[in-house]
Amino acid sequence: MTDSGPSRKMSRAKLVILGRDNCGKTALCVRFITKRFIGEYDHKKEVTYRCRKTVDKETIDLEILDTANKECVGSAAPSLESSIKWGDGFLIMYSIIDRSSFESVSHLKRLIDHVKQTLGIPTVIVANKCDMENGRVVRTEEGKALASDLRCSFFELSVAECSVAVELAVEKLVREVRLEYQRHLLAMDKRSRMLQMRHALSRKLTRSKTMQW
Repeated sequence: MTDSGPSRKMSRAKLVILGRDNCGKTALCVRFITKRFIGEYDHKKEVTYRCRKTVDKETIDLEILDTANKECVGSAAPSLESSIKWGDGFLIMYSIIDRSSFESVSHLKRLIDHVKQTLGIPTVIVANKCDMENGRVVRTEEGKALASDLRCSFFELSVAECSVAVELAVEKLVREVRLEYQRHLLAMDKRSRMLQMRHALSRKLTRSKTMQW
């Protein structure tokens, strides 16, 4: 997510969509990019979508990686870790009609923290399929509580019924990635100033010793 130029604004970001099978990851990607809903997908390889969006009046180029059919354990784990290393921000999905997908959220978040070796990585949790209320097995309160424990933003929505809700969730992640980018710049600036002060002090001490001799 690096950028150059006088404005130092973030011009691009890499987002990773995580979650169990059949929770709506691919449908969410397509919904966000095209506003269309396609209910059935059958692919076993990850797909990267590219689009240009305007968020808070700033244009940004997005690469969105759909980690289809990936779990956080077993032989797929190294590949998933590689995808996490690649990403700037993460959207973890689960289905309200599939408790196993909900239970995998904590594992995925811990994996993100482990791979990135830091806390506070931009992450949004999305509960999908709230249009299927009759089949609900994960209560809204459970999702909110988990998101609070993991310190993540939370959205419950239906990819099938509402493109606006999908846009709000992804745009929230973009904002968090931008904020983390600005924090990184501030930390780099602070480090640069400290190094400049050290060099200046070192040169001053060197000149002082030279004059004494």
